[in-house]
Amino acid sequence: MSIDRLATAKWFKSSRSNDQNACVEVAFLDAGEVAVRDTKDQGRGPIMVFTAAEWDAFVGGVQDGEFDRPAT
Repeated sequence: MSIDRLATAKWFKSSRSNDQNACVEVAFLDAGEVAVRDTKDQGRGPIMVFTAAEWDAFVGGVQDGEFDRPAT
């Protein structure tokens, strides 16, 4: 992954995020790739990049309840 591609990325934070930077940011890159980073690192920490298929599988799992907490 070229650092130049990430330097020009437009990062988005969830509207459900709080003011304490306890969230992640997402950037949609060329060719459908999606980059994810931790907000509190202010762009200096690690960035994970997913293919379009990986991102779609993750979002589908969230929508289908795959990651819901088990009832206690």
